Formats: sequence, structure tokens, C-alpha cells
Amino acid sequence: MAVRRDGSLMRDKGQLFSGSRIAAAIAVGVLLGCALAFLYPRGLFGAAPGARIASISDLQSGSSSCESSERVNSLKSDIALLSEKNTALKNQIRVLNERLRSAEQGKDHAQNQFSALGAQHKAGPFGTVKGLRTNPTVMPDETVSPRLAKLLDEVAIGKELIVALANSNVKEMLEVWFTSIKRVGIPNYLVVALDDEIENLCKLNDVPVYKRDPDQDIDAVGKSGGNHAVSGLKFRILREFLQLGYSVLLSDVDIVYLQNPFDYLYRDSDVESMSDGHSNYTAYGYNDVFDEPAMGWARYAHTMRIWVYNSGFFYMRPTIPSIELLDRVAGRLSRENAWDQAVFNEELFFPSHPGYDGLHAAKRTMDFYLFMNSKVLFKTVRKDAKLSKLKPVIVHVNYHPDKLPRMKAIVEFYINGKKDALQTFPDGSEW
Repeated sequence: MAVRRDGSLMRDKGQLFSGSRIAAAIAVGVLLGCALAFLYPRGLFGAAPGARIASISDLQSGSSSCESSERVNSLKSDIALLSEKNTALKNQIRVLNERLRSAEQGKDHAQNQFSALGAQHKAGPFGTVKGLRTNPTVMPDETVSPRLAKLLDEVAIGKELIVALANSNVKEMLEVWFTSIKRVGIPNYLVVALDDEIENLCKLNDVPVYKRDPDQDIDAVGKSGGNHAVSGLKFRILREFLQLGYSVLLSDVDIVYLQNPFDYLYRDSDVESMSDGHSNYTAYGYNDVFDEPAMGWARYAHTMRIWVYNSGFFYMRPTIPSIELLDRVAGRLSRENAWDQAVFNEELFFPSHPGYDGLHAAKRTMDFYLFMNSKVLFKTVRKDAKLSKLKPVIVHVNYHPDKLPRMKAIVEFYINGKKDALQTFPDGSEW
């Protein structure tokens, strides 16, 4: 038993000695590996650094030289496409900025209205209650047209002025127009020249003139359009004036000025316009009874009638409803083959009803004897001894196509005192 125990101990010692040698070999291998990794970080058989750099350079050169012409053309095409998208995005930004300004103006309008109305109040005694008539003006935005803003600062008085649009087709009438203005002594007026000839004419005669930046849509009509076509442009052009915070007395050029119109304005409404009416009824409105006998007891239907406002002479304050009116009219004229005066009145007078939101604008009709149309003058005034002694503020030759000779006759009658200057003309038009 003792001999077997000694043999077992010998075997155990041999196994321990063999395990120690294996562990020592592993440790030596690990230490040697760490040393080699430290001394040769790029590897024991790695290429020289210079050779590696040269190899990379050769690869890059080879890659560059392998680029095909199709790839270059593709890149050029992508650049052109991105440029077009960039232009489109700029236009979208401009439109969004316009909408943002309109929204801000609407917010300011609401705030001003709230401030004006203040807290809720009880209604006063009978006959003393009056609603809000005059809307607040918009905040001026000179970024709309810095060049126009600078000019208006020089021309306008009290943030208001007369504005007329003209091209070379109305050159002779324009000369009578601004000569009458100068004779009265009105300093705050401006001609928007729609072509170079009118611009030069105004400069030669020391007439304040403004020529807009090129605009294909406006220029096409402005340079060659007739009286009605040019008249339709004003609703787009006047928007800039109102956005800049100026009140505008819009004037056609077939008008003779005999007094300063700014002395006769009320300025309590968004729009203050002359009428095409020729009597108190037609100019200011009346109850027109429609008779339908077939209805028996209910044969009489009461209707309200008023002759239209003249879109060739009106005063407009820079308010949100005024700008909305311009936008509505300009928008419809761009889509419809319509007369600007008809659209102007429809948008101004038609009430809200199913499918349509009416314009909430305050309006005032001018005195039709002071702001006189040519029907009133030639059909009534010239034949009445008392009325013919009255001196109107302006006379608008809107009812007659022979405008220039009638304008000159009006000057002779009211300015030069020629009593029979108006007598040769018929009441209406002969053609």
C-alpha cells in the first residue's frame, strides 16, 4: 500500500511540472506579442509609409480620371434643376411674406377696432347712439416700394394726394388735366406714367411723375390700352399707395379742376366717391316701387335704387376694407371680361348672402353739384340761370365721348368767363 501511494505522488508532481511549462510558454508568447505590437504598429511585414502614400495617390488619380462625361453632365443637370427650384422657393417666400403682412395688418386692424370700441357699454338714450364709421388706417409698409415711398414723402401733403394713370393715348387730355390743377394751386398730385412719352411730357412740364418698375402684365395694357383698359389697372397700382399709408384721390384725366377737392372731403369713410347720378334721387338713393298687377293685393314691391359710383374719381383711405376692395376688383378683372366700374360697384354694394361674403366698407357719396359729372352739367346746369352761377370743384366728362373739346369748353366757361362756351354741344352723345 505504501509503494502505491509513493507512485501516485510522483505522477502528480509530473503533471504539475508539465502544466507550469505550458503556462510559462503562453505568458512568454503574450509578452512577445505585446512587444512586437509596440515596436511595429503597422505590422512586421508592412510596406514603407512612402509607398503607402504613393499608392493612395495613385488610386485617387485613377478614380478622378475614370469619371465619365455622363457623370459631369448629370451633375450640371442637377445644378440647373436646383437653381430652378431655388427660384421657385424664392417666389413662394415672397408670396408668403405678402400673406403674412396681410395677416399682421388684419390682426392690427382687429386690435385697433377693439381699442376703439373699448369695453362693453350700455346703449345711450334714444337718438344718441352712433356706430363706428371710420376704420383705422393700416400700418405703413415701406418695403412694398422704397422708391415710391421716398417720392410720396416729397409730394403728398397730410399723407394724401391726387393720383392719375396715363399713357400716350390720352396725352392731350392729360395736359388740360394738369394745367387745371396747377391753375387752382394744388401741389399734392402725381401722374403714374405708363409709357416713356408720358414720363417725358411730365418732366418737361414740371409735373410730379412716377414710372413703375417693369411689370409685364401691367406694361402690356398700360402702353397700348384704351381708356377702359387703363382704368382697370388702377386697382392694382393703387394698392402700393395704400400699403404705404397714403390716402389717394384717384382721378381720371378727363377731369377739369376748378377748386381744391381736399377742401371738400369728409374723410370719415373707407371710400368717398362721386356719383353718376344726376339728381338727389339718383345720386343718393330712393325707394323704387315695382308694380306687378298679377299679384293683386301684393302688387307693389318696394326696391332700393341708387346710381353707381364713378370709378374714375374717388377718395380712398388706407384701411383694410379699402385694400380688400382693390384686391376684389383687381382679382375679378383678371378673371372676367368685365367693366371695371360695374365690378367696383358690385363689390362695394352687394351684401353678404349664401355663397358670398360682402365687403364691410364704409362709403360716402360726394355732392353731385360740387363733384359734377358731364350729364349734370350739359343736361341741367348750363340751362339753369342759378345753377350755372355755381362753381363746382371738378367736372368729369364721363358721359360724353368727345372729351377733349368739352374739357376745353368747360375751361372757357368757368375760367375765362365765356358764357356761351357750352352752348354748341348736345345734351348727350351724337354717336
